[in-house]
Amino acid sequence: MKLAAPFIQLPLHVDAARLEAEVARLGEAPWRPHPQGFAGNSMLPLVSVGGDPANEAFEGIMAPTPALRACPYMLQVFASLRATVGRSRLMRLSGQAEVTRHVDQGYYWAERVRVHVPIVTQPTVRFECGGDAINMAAGECWIFDTWRQHRVINDANQDRIHLVVDTVGGGRFWDLVAAGRPVGQVVHGWASQLVAPSAAMPTILCERVNVPTVMSPWEMAGYFQLLFEDTVTHPALARLKVAVGRFINTWRGLWFAHGDSIGARPHYQPALRAFVVEARPLAHGVVLTNEISWYSAMLTLIARYAAGDLRSAGAPAG
Repeated sequence: MKLAAPFIQLPLHVDAARLEAEVARLGEAPWRPHPQGFAGNSMLPLVSVGGDPANEAFEGIMAPTPALRACPYMLQVFASLRATVGRSRLMRLSGQAEVTRHVDQGYYWAERVRVHVPIVTQPTVRFECGGDAINMAAGECWIFDTWRQHRVINDANQDRIHLVVDTVGGGRFWDLVAAGRPVGQVVHGWASQLVAPSAAMPTILCERVNVPTVMSPWEMAGYFQLLFEDTVTHPALARLKVAVGRFINTWRGLWFAHGDSIGARPHYQPALRAFVVEARPLAHGVVLTNEISWYSAMLTLIARYAAGDLRSAGAPAG
């Protein structure tokens, strides 16, 4: 999610030693290789579709995995965020390894902020986002702008383990963010509150809806606005904006005629296919300020979720 600052520290802190003990009790069996195969990266699913740790999908009813249900204090930390929770994990970065520089692009990431709670770390671990770099200390609670280029470097010999919660938030969560402390800013009187361990086993609110059956024209227009706001000036922009405006108008007409049921998708797919083909040459060489290709970002943010799988529209995937 695009944020106003590269990093924001939330006004919460946790008992990292208690979390570390819960993680240790889980053992090595629940850990899995990172889905993208990054060297030195592994993960342990905590919230997934149906609570199935083997299900890496973004779409479906999310629920706690057996590992999370076995960790009462970790559940309390989840609940303290006061948010609707999406797919979440423990993320482990081995010593002398890194999370390579990248942007979290795509429909799922546009609507979700990524909360990091360091459990095991060292003072030299460096988290970079945009032009800023920080060390997230054990027990702190941070969010960061995933729309900017970012990476993590662990130059120590010990593992680094973070609790990573993906969430669309909720009213009370965004109150926490508003009370947060952007990196580099001095906020007089600012303090964080301990998530105190208790005997409670709270219920956390998890996503049941993740992606649209058919994207509404208003949601689509908002995402195109996001792309154009972050587009580097280019001679092709004027023609590209005309094509986008015509496509949104077409989509709006289809929306009011056919609605957003699965059965309506075939009515939308010819328009989607035509736009994707038209936009490809128009967007050639157009890039965003985060260095991502405009066309690639449009595919992953809009086209692949506008009316079901992009491939079912017969459109090119890249």
